[in-house]
Amino acid sequence: MIYIILIAAVLLFGAGVLLWSRRQAAKPARQATTPTHDAQVPALRTRMSKARGAFAGALMRISTRSGITTETWTELEEALLLADVGVRVADELLAGLRAGVKAKEIVEPTQLLNALRYEMTARLTGADRALRLVPGPADSPNVWLFVGVNGVGKTTTIGKVAAQQLSEGRSVLMAAGDTFRAAAAEQLTTWAERSGAEIVRGNEGGDPSAVIFDAIERASARHIDLVLADTAGRLHTKSNLMDELSKVRRVAAKGKGRVTEVLLVIDATTGQNGLAQAREFGAATRGVDTPKDETGVTGVVLTKLDGSAKGGIVFAIETELGLPVKLVGIGETMADLVPFDPVEFVDALVQIS
Repeated sequence: MIYIILIAAVLLFGAGVLLWSRRQAAKPARQATTPTHDAQVPALRTRMSKARGAFAGALMRISTRSGITTETWTELEEALLLADVGVRVADELLAGLRAGVKAKEIVEPTQLLNALRYEMTARLTGADRALRLVPGPADSPNVWLFVGVNGVGKTTTIGKVAAQQLSEGRSVLMAAGDTFRAAAAEQLTTWAERSGAEIVRGNEGGDPSAVIFDAIERASARHIDLVLADTAGRLHTKSNLMDELSKVRRVAAKGKGRVTEVLLVIDATTGQNGLAQAREFGAATRGVDTPKDETGVTGVVLTKLDGSAKGGIVFAIETELGLPVKLVGIGETMADLVPFDPVEFVDALVQIS
């Protein structure tokens, strides 16, 4: 009797497993939930509500007026300055618009706002915003240096860039050159483990230049395409620290590595202070031995744009310094570090309808 019961139980269990398997096979395959670089990125317009707030009130009042008045120019100037466009850029934009009104090319308030958006977009077009990857021998990796003050999101930016480059089929090695802040090396190590990149790190308080040099040598030996080098978050007002950054830049260019990008990471919430940072970091990272090949800062990564009312700093950086904004951070996820699109940016900043 016991054997009969056991056989029946086995048969019932087998039938249950078979039925469950058939039901599972009939279900549609589940979509992967792991976010990727190709994930849908929310429109910039939805992420720049704070920056747009500097314009919203003025634009609303201007658009509802029957004509272009003295108050129109006052409100427009105040809005531009509040958004941190900068005095020089604001004056130039307003001068062009005034000329259009004087020539009767602009008559209605809506035409004025459309002309403003056109002029702002025109100022940002034409720049080379591509991240530079120069073909070369397999043992000569491209090197991208990331510089900037503490707290701007530099280490997180490196981790996101690494994940994006890996997803595009390139091999990546990270260099934990911020040896003065233990948390920076740990954070970069976490990003390396998460993304699958290799990493070279040194002892806490060690020579940052040595770490970056060792990373480039390892990348060369292993034929790795790209080295992403973190540097200590330096205050641009401290000359000795900036001198050390100059040393990092010189060492990174030695050996078989080729420094093809020096990316300055700026927190959008700092506004005009970002200009001073850009000037000093540009001088500290400019090569002196071969000036035709070694440049200073090659581009800007503007982080925390979604949380700032000072998005207009983009115009000051590009107009006054001639530096292209290449990437912008509009959130915390991997997909929220995106290439800078001037048309989408101006549309988000100067939303008319």
